[in-house]
Amino acid sequence: HLEVIVDRPLQVFHVEVEVTDINDNPPVFPESEKRIIIAESRPPETRLPLDGASDADIGVNSALTYRVYPNDYFTLDTQNNREQTSSLSLVLKKSLDREEIQEHSLLLTASDGGKPELTGTVQLLITILDVNDNAPEFDRLIYKVRMLENAVNGTLVIELNATDPDDGTNADIIYSFRRPVSPTILYAFSINASSGEIRTKGKLDFEEKKLYEISVEAIDKGNIPMAGHCTILVEIVDINDNAPEVTVTSLALPVREDAHVGTVIALISVSDRDSGANGQVTCSLMPHSPFKLVSTFKNYYSLLLDSALDRESVANYEVVVTVRDAGSPSLSATASVSV
Repeated sequence: HLEVIVDRPLQVFHVEVEVTDINDNPPVFPESEKRIIIAESRPPETRLPLDGASDADIGVNSALTYRVYPNDYFTLDTQNNREQTSSLSLVLKKSLDREEIQEHSLLLTASDGGKPELTGTVQLLITILDVNDNAPEFDRLIYKVRMLENAVNGTLVIELNATDPDDGTNADIIYSFRRPVSPTILYAFSINASSGEIRTKGKLDFEEKKLYEISVEAIDKGNIPMAGHCTILVEIVDINDNAPEVTVTSLALPVREDAHVGTVIALISVSDRDSGANGQVTCSLMPHSPFKLVSTFKNYYSLLLDSALDRESVANYEVVVTVRDAGSPSLSATASVSV
C-alpha cells in the first residue's frame, strides 16, 4: 500500500500494488521421517493421525492433495470440517500380522495445485507391536526314541525344540511334563525347563516297563500364556542282564532199578525274564547218565529214563541240568537232581 503526494495542486493518490503468487514453494512436512507404533491386534478401520504438510504459497498453489505408497494395508483419509481446517489420518485397511511383516515403510507425498506442481514427502515407518497370538509349536506331534535299559543316570533322551514366531517374552518358552504326570515318568526322567532336554533319572528296566509315553508341553511367557504339546515314546531296549532260572517242579524218587525206559523221573521248568535271543534258553544234562531231557511244552521239560538201571553197578546219580540263554555274552544256571 503506497501514498503518492502531488504538489501544486496538492493531491494524494492511494496506490495498491498486488504481488501475484507463483508456485515457487513446495509442500513441506514437519519432519522427513515419522515413526508410528501400532499393535498387531488393532482391528481394521483403526485411524492413525498424521501431521499434514504446509505450503508458503497461496490459492491454488497451496491447495494440497495427498497420496501414500504402497497402500496394501493402509489408506489415507482427509476430512475438511466447517472451520475450514483439514485432518489427515492413516486408516488400517486389513488385519496386521507381525509374524509376516514386522515393519511397514510407506512414502507419504503431498502435491500442490500449481502448474507445474511441486511435491514434498515424508517417510512413514510403522512398527508392528507383537501380541501373543501364536502358541509354541513342535516340529512333530510324536517323537520315538530307543534307550538301552542299562543307560546311566543323566543320559540324554532327547532335546526338544519348540518354536514361537512371536517376539520378546511372548516367544520365551518353558518346557514341562504335562500334568497329571505319572509317578513312573517322574522316577525315570527329568526335563530341563529352559533347554527342553529330557534325561534319564532313575533305573530303567526292560523287564518292568518296556515303553514310556511322556507328554510334554511348551508354554510361552505371554500375558495370556499359550501352549504347544507333543508326545515322546521311549522304547526300552533289552540287554542280557537276567540269567535263566531252572526249577525242578516234581520228583518221582526213588527209582526202581527195573523201571522201564521212558519212565518220567522229574518235571523241570525254565524261564528267562529277558526278551528275544536273550530270553531263548537251551537245556542240557551233565555228566553222561542213563537219563535224557525231553521238551514237553515251551520252557517245560521231562527228565526220562533213557536206559536200563543196575543198582549193583551204580546206586546213585547226581544229574545236573544246565540252562543257557542265547544272549551275548551268554548267561546260564544249573540245578541238581539226585536220583
